[in-house]
Amino acid sequence: MMKVVEDAEMVWLTRFDGTRFVLNADLIECAEATPDTVLTLTNGHHYVVREEVDEVAQLVVDFRRRIHTGLGMLEGQA
Repeated sequence: MMKVVEDAEMVWLTRFDGTRFVLNADLIECAEATPDTVLTLTNGHHYVVREEVDEVAQLVVDFRRRIHTGLGMLEGQA
């Protein structure tokens, strides 16, 4: 069984009720401050999160950087 390397976490976000979830960053179409942060996905779903738009953008950039530098690999694939 493959285990995800700890540095390979995806984009973790927080709903307004405090629950944490992982979002597939490839599906984010739009991020708006209304003033709450609303993420619209390519499939039409919307998520309202505690993180600000700039923070979401930085999380996505950091995730992509880890993937492109090889830090997002699964154990056993190196």
